[in-house]
Amino acid sequence: MELLCIQSQEHPELPLAELKAVMECENIIADIEVITEGLVILRNISKEDIDSYYKILTKRLGYTHEVHELIKRSDADNFDEDMASIIWSEYIDETFAVRVKRFNTEIDTVATERRSGTLILENCENIKVNLSKPKTLIRVVAHQNDIYVAIERIKLNKKHFEDSKPHKRPFFYPGSMNPKLARCMVNLSRIKEGQLLLDPFCGTGGILIEAGLIGCKVVGSDVYWKMKNGTSINLNYYGITDYRTFNLDVRELKMYEKVDSVVTDPPYGISTSTGDISGDDIFREFFKSIYDNMKDEAYLCMASPHYVDLKPIADEIGFEIVEQYGIKMHRSLTRIISVICKKI
Repeated sequence: MELLCIQSQEHPELPLAELKAVMECENIIADIEVITEGLVILRNISKEDIDSYYKILTKRLGYTHEVHELIKRSDADNFDEDMASIIWSEYIDETFAVRVKRFNTEIDTVATERRSGTLILENCENIKVNLSKPKTLIRVVAHQNDIYVAIERIKLNKKHFEDSKPHKRPFFYPGSMNPKLARCMVNLSRIKEGQLLLDPFCGTGGILIEAGLIGCKVVGSDVYWKMKNGTSINLNYYGITDYRTFNLDVRELKMYEKVDSVVTDPPYGISTSTGDISGDDIFREFFKSIYDNMKDEAYLCMASPHYVDLKPIADEIGFEIVEQYGIKMHRSLTRIISVICKKI
């Protein structure tokens, strides 16, 4: 069986990297077929695993907009015949709608939706089209001459990433990370539901919110009491209860329980963030402080400015940089997202 993923095209690499990280930590066994940027198919999934994999992906992914069960591969020449061959009564309950998504093709979206709907109605009894609130959504995806027919079993909560933007939270402070990137970084850290995640520069709690919403236990600390308190306000607002927050300099952090992952967005060279150090030393002191608080082979996912070379610092402390991705912020700054593993 196969799952079709429609991904964000906001970044050329992060959506696929996030998907691979979730598959790795959740032991999702499937072959990845990249059709084009923004369109990925997971192949060779067993019938026994398809439902659980579907639930995991729709719960966790940030940079994937839709996940559907793929029910037919076709092409422009054989589309009518292939649509008519599907036993639609096995997929549609009472009402349905067809939505077409295009990738690098000139196919007529409206005409294809209408034609698909007609073909379904001709081959299935006791169903109706409902464009506003269908019980079943049929997603037709066209790429060049190929057409993929899929059904939405579980809906992703895309609205969450709009509703939880930093300025919409009870406690707001400028410069907070957007929730979609925060969720992606949580996923890149390979954390699993029930495990413990630490953000030692928690700010307003954006990363902890995303980790908490996928079922992680979370711990946050910040040198500023106002941020520590604001993080608690925000976590409570989103119904996250399994958390602890501390008002600490990161160098004073001594966890009673070693954490499964660290995800954070440290202040970029702001000396007041750690009281008496600045520049690369902030990252060196940060690495030293969290090393003993992490389990062996645990992952750190962090953001940093492009002008800081983390590799020599990581090598010195005992970390290994596994992946890095650049996000252009403006002309003079590129944010680097690094995935780093604690070596044994």
